[in-house]
Amino acid sequence: MPYTDAIARLAADLVRLDSRSFVSNRAVADRIAAELEGFALERLDYTDAAGVAKQVIVAHRAAVGGGSTGGIALSGHMDTVPDTGWTEDPFSGRIDAEGVLHGLGAVDMKGPLAACIIAAKTLPAHRPATLLITTDEETTKQGARAIADRSALARQAGLAGIVVAEPTGMLPVRGHRSNIDFIAVAEGVQAHSSLGTGRNANWALIPFLVEMKALAERLRSDTALHDAAYAPPFSDFNLILDNHGAAVNVTVPRATARIKFRYSRSIDPSPVVAAVEAAAARAGVRLTILRQGRPPEMPADHPLVRAAEAATGHAAETRPFGTDASELQEIAPCLILGPDVMSTAHSPRECVHLDWLSASVPVFHRLMRG
Repeated sequence: MPYTDAIARLAADLVRLDSRSFVSNRAVADRIAAELEGFALERLDYTDAAGVAKQVIVAHRAAVGGGSTGGIALSGHMDTVPDTGWTEDPFSGRIDAEGVLHGLGAVDMKGPLAACIIAAKTLPAHRPATLLITTDEETTKQGARAIADRSALARQAGLAGIVVAEPTGMLPVRGHRSNIDFIAVAEGVQAHSSLGTGRNANWALIPFLVEMKALAERLRSDTALHDAAYAPPFSDFNLILDNHGAAVNVTVPRATARIKFRYSRSIDPSPVVAAVEAAAARAGVRLTILRQGRPPEMPADHPLVRAAEAATGHAAETRPFGTDASELQEIAPCLILGPDVMSTAHSPRECVHLDWLSASVPVFHRLMRG
């Protein structure tokens, strides 16, 4: 395929650069910027909550002989999840004999991001080309938020829509869930557990968790809280517990419960938020609530949805996951559409098919041409 070599070169370079969400992504941003000769670049810096320097990129190339606004932008993220479970080098960027690129972030989403960049570079010059390249998608969506809040170039582009190129198997996704994160912290007193002088924070957290279990069960069983347009129809309410490294012979000084609540646009999250707040108050635990943008959902008859259906031959769907669209929708309506599938993402087998990446470029071109 005509774009395979260029995509393979760029995608492999990006995989070889460490941009796990807890480290700086500046090296990846520099590599991408070097690829975008001829584009106006806006590089927005910020520092994440842990004090790590991050950067996002907005790139725009005006149309030759025509207007510079009104196009469809392509978007992807630079960060990856941690390299949990990998037994081979997660940053190898190895391409096997079948044309499959291996490595952390290969499919989610350095490969699709490379396809977006090559698509923008090779779009005929009579159409404007815009890229919104984020980071921290895997954690806080702070990079997309920075673009939505601060990018003058994105606003000047007057975008008609944005394609977020997460790997959907090139099936257009017109809507997805967004999430609210609840962080509940109980405090104890650390001591040797045999002495009887400490106080274990886990016991303080348990009453809260009992109520959270009941709430999770209600979200699954109460059809009034379901959205039949999504599979599964019930909202995700996922719990993670953290004792911050405490040993089994220590009374735990701090216990943290993290809950990710995902909901679709038709679901009112306020009763769930109120229930969590009330349970935390009753249990005497400290609660922090982190909200992402509203769930993005385009009407089935939106012109971009119809165009994507025509370009791919597939009807638009909804999905239960979340993407940067929850933040970028403040700039323009967002459709999620990208090459390959999520089956190996976030696993030590992560890989992406280079021919699938290449095949996405003509589809992106068709959408960007309008």
